[in-house]
Amino acid sequence: MTRAAPNPARRIRADIESKIHSGEWKPGTRIPIEQELAARYSCARATVSKALAELVAAGLVERRRKAGSFVAHPPVHSAVMTVPDLAELIAARGEAYRWEARAIFRRKNAGEADTLQIDGVHFAADEPFALESRMIELAEVPAAAEADFTVEAPGTWLLTHIPWTSARHVVRAIAATRTEAQVLAISSGAACLQLERDTWRGDRPVTHVRQLFRGDRFDLVAEFQAGMPRREGE
Repeated sequence: MTRAAPNPARRIRADIESKIHSGEWKPGTRIPIEQELAARYSCARATVSKALAELVAAGLVERRRKAGSFVAHPPVHSAVMTVPDLAELIAARGEAYRWEARAIFRRKNAGEADTLQIDGVHFAADEPFALESRMIELAEVPAAAEADFTVEAPGTWLLTHIPWTSARHVVRAIAATRTEAQVLAISSGAACLQLERDTWRGDRPVTHVRQLFRGDRFDLVAEFQAGMPRREGE
């Protein structure tokens, strides 16, 4: 029995998607023009156009008029109660930022998939600002296995290298445990703001993070206008 030839558009999409997922093509990278891709894959330009259209619909590629197609940047400002990159946020306050990794190891998640867990502390002006415990799905972000998270916070690395299409945030006030209080240099039982965030690319999970902020150092502010709300962390 003769096997059917693979769908050309699907093959092109899979190859480009692989380059994006692996971090080989980072957000903002200009994708070769359709004529060049058609020659590279030995197919019609219409086939390339179809593959790119599917990538645009998936949120992985964006088209800019008269400029071409580019790997999409993560839509940071579209998520509800978005928290910007902490390094950028702290620097914008004029404070020195530092990340300290406490533990980095591989583990299995509930579905028995390989994940990379990174636990650490964000500092502002040399004082503890937030605890972070993050899991990155290695099946979706294989390049994370080679990243050096002792020198760069995983959230900063992900925003720079990996696009995502949707997010879910859960924010609640909690009291710091004795261990958490010691790391954050606050009293045991002090009020903290806990943020848990899951992000996906399409229907595939990218990362889950739990961040615990000192209640006296962090506010979430949301400004609403007609149409799209503007939200930011302070």
